[in-house]
Amino acid sequence: MNKHFGELHVLRDINLDVARGEVVVVIGPSGSGKSTLCRAINRLETIDDGQIMIDGEVLPAEGKALAKLRADVGMVFQSFNLFAHKSILENVTLGPIKVKGMKGGEAKELAMSLLKRVGVDNQAQKLPAQLSGGQQQRVAIARALAMKPKVMLFDEPTSALDPEMINEVLDSMVALAKEGMTMIVVTHEMGFARKAADRVVFMADGQIMEEATPESFFTNPQSDRAKDFLGKILSH
Repeated sequence: MNKHFGELHVLRDINLDVARGEVVVVIGPSGSGKSTLCRAINRLETIDDGQIMIDGEVLPAEGKALAKLRADVGMVFQSFNLFAHKSILENVTLGPIKVKGMKGGEAKELAMSLLKRVGVDNQAQKLPAQLSGGQQQRVAIARALAMKPKVMLFDEPTSALDPEMINEVLDSMVALAKEGMTMIVVTHEMGFARKAADRVVFMADGQIMEEATPESFFTNPQSDRAKDFLGKILSH
């Protein structure tokens, strides 16, 4: 897969396979193409060439078929993107009702079980603004799960949060990983990468520089770029 922004070649010949149930954490310096890769997988960014396949089906560029397949890909962003004027419960039930045609009662039951799973079921009737950032992000995770996706994409889900709220979101993600959800996570949280990842993908300059188990990557990085990156972040 390749992607340009004007003259800038932001994704260079990216080849990546993610197995069902695998947790892949994508790390690398700012501007390395991590978020663009995440957004391209969901077709939120167009690509110049290459193809993206989910469960053997090619993700089309646009149209109804894309909407149908995109429903298989849950996405959690830095900003929570909740509907400000709708309650927490409504935020989570909206997708299943509108996109999947689920009945209201069934959607509500599903939503409440997911909100309970991420620990915010007691906030169901509140508006997003009445919740902390960490709680809102956990609602965003529940909302993505309500679509029963085959894979979950996380694009720096904790970068907009205060430090004390980061762990509550990461804990929800670790639990999700343990349940066998297929996950691609772009993050700066090295602790999460060590704890939850099956594989670490290190990107720099729009390329995948190396892929390894967390243990192997953090103790014995192969490329100079990875050594330099780890030297900078792990020395703080």
